[in-house]
Formats: sequence, C-alpha cells, structure tokens
Amino acid sequence: MRDSSGGDLFDPLLIMDPDFSRASGSPNFEFAFNSVNFSDRVLRIEIMEDPPGSRVAGHGCETLADWARHRKRPRGEIRKEKATESGKCMGEHVFMQPETEECDDYEENHDEEAVAMIEESPLDLNQEGLNNSVGDDSESNELSWSTESSKALRVKSIYISSAILAAKSPFFFKLFSNGMRESDQRHATLRIYASEEAALMELLSFMYSGKLSTTSPPLLLDILLAADKFEVVSCMRHCSQVLRSLPMTTDSALLYLDLPSSVSIAAAVQPLTDAAKEFLANKYKDLTKFQDEVLNLPLSAFEAILSSNDLQVASEDAIYDCVLKWARAQYPKLEERREILGSRLLRLIRFSHMTCRKLKKVLTCNDLDHEIAAKAVTEALLFKADAPHRQRTLAADESTNRRFVERAYKYRPLKVVEFDRPYPQCIVYLDLKRDECAKLFPSGRVYSQAFHLGGQGFFLSAHCNVDQQNSLHCFGLFLGMQEKGSTSFTVDYEFAARTRPSGEFASKYKGYYTFTGGKAVGYRNLFATPWTSFMADDSLFFIDGVLHLRAELTIKQP
Repeated sequence: MRDSSGGDLFDPLLIMDPDFSRASGSPNFEFAFNSVNFSDRVLRIEIMEDPPGSRVAGHGCETLADWARHRKRPRGEIRKEKATESGKCMGEHVFMQPETEECDDYEENHDEEAVAMIEESPLDLNQEGLNNSVGDDSESNELSWSTESSKALRVKSIYISSAILAAKSPFFFKLFSNGMRESDQRHATLRIYASEEAALMELLSFMYSGKLSTTSPPLLLDILLAADKFEVVSCMRHCSQVLRSLPMTTDSALLYLDLPSSVSIAAAVQPLTDAAKEFLANKYKDLTKFQDEVLNLPLSAFEAILSSNDLQVASEDAIYDCVLKWARAQYPKLEERREILGSRLLRLIRFSHMTCRKLKKVLTCNDLDHEIAAKAVTEALLFKADAPHRQRTLAADESTNRRFVERAYKYRPLKVVEFDRPYPQCIVYLDLKRDECAKLFPSGRVYSQAFHLGGQGFFLSAHCNVDQQNSLHCFGLFLGMQEKGSTSFTVDYEFAARTRPSGEFASKYKGYYTFTGGKAVGYRNLFATPWTSFMADDSLFFIDGVLHLRAELTIKQP
C-alpha cells in the first residue's frame, strides 16, 4: 500500500515515530470514533470470560509488580509448546459463511495467520475468532460457535472507518481489502477476553486520535501488546515513549527488558529497552555494594550491567569473578553453565584489561570451554603487547563490541615487565589521564592494580598532598605492599616520568626500603613543583593529556 507521495504506508521509516498520526501530518479523526455518520463498518466485539485459573496481562493490576506476576510467558515458550496444536485450535470453531466462494480464501488465509499470531502473542488475543459476517445484521449472517465454546459475557458494537483503521494497521488493511470485498459486508467480529477489553478500546481510540487516556504503566503495557498484536506500530512507539517518561524501578526495568521477546515488532520498543538497560547499569554500577542483588538478576539484566563502561569495580578481575559466581548460581549444571558463558557472557568481559595472573586462571577454569577461553586469553595478551596507538584504535572500533574499552576501574590498570635473573626485578608502567589527576585535588588518591614481585603483592598510589615545607598542594607517588605479615625484604625502587619535549622517561626519585607488609613508601612532591604548575596547560608532565609514570623495583636482598 502506498501513500500519495509514492512511499509505502507501512514503511518503518514512516510509522516508527512516537506519534505517527501527528508526525506524518495526518489529521486528528477523534471526532469520528464510534460515530455512525463517519463510519462504513461495524466492529462487533464478543467479550469472553477469562480462562479459569488465569489472569491475562495487566487486568486488575495496580502496579507493574502485579502485572509481572500475572503476565503471559514469552512468545518463545508458547511457540514451543503449541507448535503442534494449530490444527487442533482451528477445529474449535465452526464458521458459517453463506458466500462460501468469495470468503473461503480469506477465511483460510486469515485463520492460518491468526492462529500463528495467537500462538505467539503474550496477550493471547483470540484472533481465530476474527471473522466477517456477511450481509446485514440477520442471525443467518452472524458468526456461529461450536457448542464447546463458552458463551460471550457481553457483546459490544463499535462504528468504525475501514479507511482509518487500514491506514494505521497492516492487520486491518489486509482484513478490509481481502475479506470484505462486497459493499454489503459491513460487519467484522472480534472475540477477546474480558481482561483485554480496556486495552483494545484504548488502541482503537488511539488509531483515530493519536492519544491515550491513561498513564498507568500496567495498562500501557497491555495496550502496547495489543498494538503489537494488531500491528499498530505508532501506538507501540507512543506507549514506549510514555513509559520511558515515567519513573523507572527495578521491577519495571526488568519487564521492559523482556519486551523484545514478547512482541513481534521489537524495534518499536527498543528505546524503552535501552532506557531499562541504562537504568540497571546505573543502579548496580557498584558491583561490590550490590553483589547479592546482582547475583539474583535474570540474564538480560546481568548482560545490561556487564555492558556498561562505568562499573565501579576494583578491576576487570573482579568482574570475571562476579560472572562466574552468577553463572554458578543460575546454572548449577556444568553443561548449561558452559553454554551460557560461552554464548552470552564471556564476550562482555574485557579480558584485555585483566591481570596476567588472572588470565592464567582463565585457562584452567573448568567452567569455561577450553577453546573459547584460550582464544580470549590469546587476544588479551596480543592487545597488551600492542603499541598504544593500536590499542586506542581497537578500543574505538565499534565492531569489537567494546571488549577492548577500559572501564572506570577503582584500581588503575598497569603494564608490567618481569625479570627473574640475575635477581627478581619488574618495571611497572602507570598512565593517568589529566582529568583523573584533576579529580585528586585537594586530598584524593588513586590506586593501581596489584602486581607481584618475589611472591609478594605490591601496588602504586598517586596522591594529591600538602607539601610539609611550603604548605602547597603537590603530586605524590607511593609504593605499597599488600600483604601484612612477618616476611620482610629490601626493595630498591626508582620512580620516573615522561617529560616534554623529549618524551623520554626521566628519573624523579630513587631509594630503597625494607618492607614488612602493609607499608608504603614514596615521595610527597614527586615533581618538586606546586599542584597548579603540575596541572597547568603548559605542564611538562602531560603528553597528549596523559601522565606517564614508571616504577622500577629490584629485590637484591631476600
């Protein structure tokens, strides 16, 4: 079907606007809704009693939590269970059509499509009951039901304009163009459950006016699913926009994440799904604080959180550990756990920013498929060995699914080069961006990830200090040992930084210290300059907005 401009009326580019009726320049036909003067058809709605022991969608639900408890299962589950039942469903009704030759094709084709839609729809609108009554309102031309079907609680008749409904919905367009060819075919019958009535009436009204009379989240979800059923994409987008403007909760966000699996036109609800992902990622960005809650979240929510660049975690090692805990809690069977890790979760772990010690453990983890784990570790090691400009290119490449992007770790990543001979030695590189340093003022500090030398764990910490000699703020760098204990040994250390214009590392401080565990040593004013000079635009210590630090540690005395 094409509009006056020659474009397809149901082209997604035309109908995917939040308010199609206004965005497309169409007039508001609210005055014509259920008006005999502006209608050419009658829609007869048979309202049936809800199935025993079930509540469809959000009928009678005051909150989204209630809606979630009573909603239908995702279309995938229903499709699996009922894939073999379509023939049985077709046989439940007996259709009486006097004009058999003209309507048989429509009935056969439409019923086949309707059954397919009923199998997949979470609203379970009984569209196999949608038929055309031929001729006038006489009983002989009405739809007849088998004795096995329950009787309608009530019947509602609505005056409709076939042109308006067909313009808004491919479903109604096919119905009126294929099934009601004769001028005297003025009636269409639709059979629904009582719990679906409110959503259907709101949908029909929207198709005329482009407006809804409710902002109730449960009812909006019902309307959205009804709009999906009858292919009214503009209404789906409108419901999505209204829901997105309302305050979001964890319950509502989890519901919105499931919408793409519950509707046939997932693109219409994508903005709402994206908003739900953002809400969950922001709420649970401190994985340490909310770990117990996160471990109980469903897969879609857990994926949304892992996709965030702003997670407040110590390091990517902690995210890897959290993923394993979640998978073991949610999937006790090893085979299922390996499958979900390999197909859905490992791609969200930034292996390239994990420590080498943890990468070694990845290779021997029994929860992971060995081939997938080996590929991830190899890629991570190649990234670590790459040149800085190449690393930046990979991180900026959207096709890599952000797996090379560095998150906002509490502990800054390091590059470490280790030597065993002639004595234990390591060279550690720490890069800090200018904005990271600026946030340290007036008394902040930032820690590096741990690194190991001689079997002991060490870390670097950068501080904004007050120089005790002149009482001015300055930049300090310290070396600390993690473990507390009786072990003690002497470490020779040297701090250096790249400086302009040469860009070479220049030694700033060196010394030695006998560590006994839980201690730190360093220099409070590494660059012998006030904080304002250190952070100035013409500072000698920032190269392309990055401060490059190096620490060299040597154990000469076990």
